[in-house]
Amino acid sequence: FPEEKSLLSDLLSDSVRAAGLGALMKGAGLVTRFIPIPQPTLLVGPGSSGRLGQAIAGFGHRRILIVTDGIISKLGLLRSLTDALAAGGADYVVFDEITPDAPIPLIEKGIEFFKGHGCDAIVAFGGGSSMDASKAIALAVANPKPLRDLAGYLKGLHSPVKIYAVPTTAGTGSEVTVAAVISDPDAQKKMVIVDPRLVPKMAALDPCLMTGLPPQITAATGIDALTHAVEAFVGNWTTPYSDGMALAAVGLIFENLRVAYNDGKNLEAREKMALASTYAGFAFTRANVGYVHAIAHQFGGKYHTPHGLANAIMLPYVLRYSLPAITERLALLAVRAKVGSEDQAPEVLAEKFLEAVDQLNADLGIPTFLVALREADIPDLARAACREAHTGYPVPRYMSQEVCEGIIRQALPEAPAKRRPAARRKKAE
Repeated sequence: FPEEKSLLSDLLSDSVRAAGLGALMKGAGLVTRFIPIPQPTLLVGPGSSGRLGQAIAGFGHRRILIVTDGIISKLGLLRSLTDALAAGGADYVVFDEITPDAPIPLIEKGIEFFKGHGCDAIVAFGGGSSMDASKAIALAVANPKPLRDLAGYLKGLHSPVKIYAVPTTAGTGSEVTVAAVISDPDAQKKMVIVDPRLVPKMAALDPCLMTGLPPQITAATGIDALTHAVEAFVGNWTTPYSDGMALAAVGLIFENLRVAYNDGKNLEAREKMALASTYAGFAFTRANVGYVHAIAHQFGGKYHTPHGLANAIMLPYVLRYSLPAITERLALLAVRAKVGSEDQAPEVLAEKFLEAVDQLNADLGIPTFLVALREADIPDLARAACREAHTGYPVPRYMSQEVCEGIIRQALPEAPAKRRPAARRKKAE
């Protein structure tokens, strides 16, 4: 029976490969526990961006580069920070040309802007793209080499220039993380730069800057933070510290994301979501992420899909696949999310958490599919996602190329309703 033998051989090969990768990743996890990761000083609450400006003004920088986007600049969201800098006698310039995905040519323009204006520090002000661009600029200025050569782990010999951060969305957690994700438009892919020295020195979590976010951005960035927390909690590099941060983030998100989505002016919900994003950032900086991110990065590189939206679409599908390996962990998340009680069986709690994630997505208007996704692209997307996950992420249950293709295929616009999670299928009916 040659076909049966071939299938058995493939299954054994996948099993052996998964065991080998799992052992390798667990070993790497033991090593990463000893890598010191700095934590920024956090200023939290309404007006904290101004207080950050006061602090920075006292540090004696020659000139500060503020990296942001045109919308934030036009809305006047920089004013509290810049007024404080000016009052403290600090000189600054603004580079407000950041666009989604932080493409290499734009970052190169930012590098020249930094040098041309004699800057010696950066304030990253905005969403994930502004944060990532700032980190890339800071590292590249100190290590003059092509940006593609800085992608990967610890590729810069010299420390980046000092970075301060003011996030205007509650999702990426970049204000506390070691990574920057930038896009290579020529290769249609995203690149990850990882270096503990990229963590900003100080950050302001100012909910006043987030009250004007459109609901759809509030939704996508909120589920982005949830994905960070969940993937950090169910992976194989967990620590008591990362678990604590992840659980805190999940609890805050389930309590506050719907409120922030439905009432964007609610400062309390905005502040708690900002904290949740930061806690999730602390968690995945230590424990890393998994297949949701690996796939989302491919969507971003190929289709320019916003990262939070890509994560939100894929999270239910990947969790459902991973369920056999993470039942106990999902049960703990269910209790923290208050969708189940400790006296229930782990299998019941795990299912409740999956349903709760799916219902949260539905309540926030997150689609079950990616409009841009094409069947012909799936093999290459899956291949790249597996390569990324298997060489850097401590995933709890490994996927073969074929399995990963099947997971991505569920996000096709024409995917049958039966492939979609139960909660949203019921809502659609």
